[in-house]
Amino acid sequence: MSDARMVRATESSHVKHVGTLVVAIALAAILIAAVTPRAQGQGAPQSSMPANGVAQVIELRIGDEIEPVMAEYVDSGIAEAAQRHASLVLITMDTPGGLSTSMEDIIRHILDSPVPVAIYVSPAGSRAASAGFFILLSADIAAMAPATHTGAASPLLEIGGFPLQVDETLKKKILNDATAFLRSYAAKRGRNVELAESAVIDGKAWTETEALDGKLIDLIANSPEDLLSKLDGRAIKRFDGSMVQLALHNSERVPFSMSFRQRFLSRIVQPDAFFILLIVGVLGLYTEFTHPGMVAPGVIGGISLVLALYAMHILPVAPAGVVLILLALGLFILEAKYTSHGVLAIGGIVSMLLGALMLVRSPLTHAGVSLGVAAGVTLPFALITILLMRLVLRSRLWKPATGREQLVGAPAEVTDPLVKLAEAEVFQGMVRLHGELWCAVAREAIPAGARVRVTRIEGLAVHVAPAKNHDA
Repeated sequence: MSDARMVRATESSHVKHVGTLVVAIALAAILIAAVTPRAQGQGAPQSSMPANGVAQVIELRIGDEIEPVMAEYVDSGIAEAAQRHASLVLITMDTPGGLSTSMEDIIRHILDSPVPVAIYVSPAGSRAASAGFFILLSADIAAMAPATHTGAASPLLEIGGFPLQVDETLKKKILNDATAFLRSYAAKRGRNVELAESAVIDGKAWTETEALDGKLIDLIANSPEDLLSKLDGRAIKRFDGSMVQLALHNSERVPFSMSFRQRFLSRIVQPDAFFILLIVGVLGLYTEFTHPGMVAPGVIGGISLVLALYAMHILPVAPAGVVLILLALGLFILEAKYTSHGVLAIGGIVSMLLGALMLVRSPLTHAGVSLGVAAGVTLPFALITILLMRLVLRSRLWKPATGREQLVGAPAEVTDPLVKLAEAEVFQGMVRLHGELWCAVAREAIPAGARVRVTRIEGLAVHVAPAKNHDA
């Protein structure tokens, strides 16, 4: 009866812990649902044009990699400017590049913007590289501050920052796609298309003076105020061919910042952060399933995995990368179970490294999980996974510490000699086991006072055998 209560208590404990994990995942899902982008623009509060008719300049800032949340922020800023009937959208930029899908989304909204868009590479020391170069050339007005540079937009195929040697046909296909995309809008903006293509084909880059002389940008300005002063009264040609004269004298500058939700999600959708969340989620759930009752790993893993799934929904994730990471997990588990002299562990490490570096695909740029993060996460993950599985396998060999099974192998003392009764095939008697008298059965006669050990339990009788090499 006590054993049954113990089993029920254990089952109840496991059900409680699983319930805790489910509740944690549900709460995380509700949190993500609460911060999921809505159909309307977000960021600065919406309002109409001021009653005094002062021109408004909506100011945005791209100060990091180009990723989906950054694209959403720029898109909502342009929408806000249109709703305010602003005179100009001013985007200050300093970026090393980013995802091609997000870059294309930003360019599309800039080209379709009803409000003129000026992109200003600033402050000194800033750059508009890779995807930033494509975005700079798409603006109605492209400007740079002194001591800045742009270009280096070659669509390299890289793994962890190391370029791959690809087939010449595939290389031409990628370059032709990138240059065609650039020509599709740069020519209409009056840019030097031939020079701009060299940034893609040859990876060239230019300082602000070189870019101005090469007709890649429209002007150089020392500050945002200087830029607005130079643009005041300037007539520009929009992408649809219409002419617009900017009236920016005494304009009102309205900063448009990322919302808290966008700032939070912008960290999640970074390829490195996404990979870390994915691994922490898998490791947390794996720990909970192999060691039920720890609770914390399951809760942390569940929340991390939900956040990783949200990022996976936004990022251009390559299925091959996910499959390689799952394969690595399987190899780590097998390494703990079978003797492979490290072959399975090495295979798992290589598989996870390749999976991490292939996880996020970006055709026109080389953004993705960095080699340092991939290696820094893979090695600890491999060690922890193998260690946990070995603990699980070792625990299966442990002798039960409770219940009837704990009596097997226990020493006992014969109180009534084990003798063969009439028509019986075994010898029967009594033994003292853990201070209790038990009916004992043996295959041979054993006198009273002899030391024996329990071999098995059958009903209310214990099967015993003479103890050998017993320490008194």
